[in-house]
Amino acid sequence: MKSTIRNASVAAAALLIGLSVSASVRADDKPTLAFVVNGASDFWKAAEAGVKKAQGELPDYNLELKYPEQSSVAIQQRLMDDLVTAGVKGIMVSAVDPKTSTDGLNKIASQTALFTTDSDAPQTKRVAYIGSSNVDAGKQAAEIAKKAMPNGGKCLGFVGLLGADNAKERIQGMKDGLAGSKIELVDVRGDDIDQARAKKNVEDALVASPDITCMVGFYSYNTPRIYEALRDAGKLGQITVVGFDDDPITLGGVKEGTVAATVVQQPFEWAYQGMKLMAAYLKGDKSGIPAGNLIIIPTKIIGKDDVDTYAANLKAMQGK
Repeated sequence: MKSTIRNASVAAAALLIGLSVSASVRADDKPTLAFVVNGASDFWKAAEAGVKKAQGELPDYNLELKYPEQSSVAIQQRLMDDLVTAGVKGIMVSAVDPKTSTDGLNKIASQTALFTTDSDAPQTKRVAYIGSSNVDAGKQAAEIAKKAMPNGGKCLGFVGLLGADNAKERIQGMKDGLAGSKIELVDVRGDDIDQARAKKNVEDALVASPDITCMVGFYSYNTPRIYEALRDAGKLGQITVVGFDDDPITLGGVKEGTVAATVVQQPFEWAYQGMKLMAAYLKGDKSGIPAGNLIIIPTKIIGKDDVDTYAANLKAMQGK
């Protein structure tokens, strides 16, 4: 019975999203471009700002950023199907699990211009990927760990979607970067972008793995949940924390020294450049698509001395 009720609720929510999508896309005759994220997270606020900036430079288009109501391949696919049905001309997506959604993504690519961001799907018919090199980002995380733990240690990682390319590549990049050192990434725990589960994974690890000396938050919200779990257990500063992205809690931890450093991406640029790239592509200008169909926006390490300047620049980009 609970399963039936839950399924009915999901179906009702999906219907409401479909109606909302149709209404927004058909509001006027301008073509619509959509940026579809992989789940609800403050990480995407910078992308919202990027879409807003691009909208100011693309008055002939309607630009939208869409959140699936749950981080699920099926729900994200349904959202994109609804967008296509409503007449969207281009979609840029951070696919929840590219490996299991090739057919669904190819279906979208056959109906509208499909671009990927954040988590690529190179095996599909997407036009191009614009985003980070997640392998390079993982290697930067390894550099943080090696600097913070010159005598070695054992790291445990935490991530939202274990099957997503961005997660796999960051993990592999970190392992590659740690090769030959005295530091080992022993395991990575997934949480399916469930904030409560993300924190519980850390809490469980503190009990089950007392030999862990380092924790890595591979998604934007993982480092804040690590911070909170360590704080609640009275272990802040006792375990090295390697972060990703720029959640305020993460940046605060870097500034106070309880987070060694964080690897930041540029979702603002993904969205801003991505929307303009899609608009140009739809007008027949393919000059912005490189031969390898990859547009890499560099990641960088933010340490204690960099936090204030970075935070100020971030606020300026978001119009705060």
